[in-house]
Amino acid sequence: MSPRVQVMKAETSVPVNEIIAARRSPRSFNENSTLSNDDLLGILEAARWAPSAFNGQPWRFIVGKRGDQVFEQVLSSLSPFNQTWAKSASALVLVTSKTTKGDGSIHADYQFDCGLAVGQLVVETHHRGLVAHQMTGFDKAIAQSAVSLPSELVPVVVIAIGTQDAPEKLTGPLLERETAKRERLPLSEIVIQGLPA
Repeated sequence: MSPRVQVMKAETSVPVNEIIAARRSPRSFNENSTLSNDDLLGILEAARWAPSAFNGQPWRFIVGKRGDQVFEQVLSSLSPFNQTWAKSASALVLVTSKTTKGDGSIHADYQFDCGLAVGQLVVETHHRGLVAHQMTGFDKAIAQSAVSLPSELVPVVVIAIGTQDAPEKLTGPLLERETAKRERLPLSEIVIQGLPA
């Protein structure tokens, strides 16, 4: 992480894992930073070992490094707003999924499984001193066509991975979002029953 980047930790009610406390989804990426193959493999390996219903592992990853064809294909599917900053990421990962189980039945919860894999991918990314930003702001039809996805796979989310840069390289709404305080609903609003006193 660049020494110019100030880490703003989450204000938690009790201490939590350091990576979770410091993690955020920045948009300021260092356009000169590259992602090593060791880091990329480690990040994907963490996702591979996520839990899934009946160990079905429906997720499939399409990975592009900045400068290669896959990166440009995935980038082309992003909304114009996301393209403006994601083009500086070191890698873009298109997460796709099978929507049927091994027996051919509908897998109604494939997005839940993919979310678990992405969660582990993100934690491993930040563990390695890198950052990740997940995006649902992309055109799934364009993504499917651009990377020639097989018909049994559907696009779920795109993740930008790279080295965080100074927020000041961004302007306007991007800068505002980059420097905004991290906020979440309090536990009292999201734990309906069983919250310890």
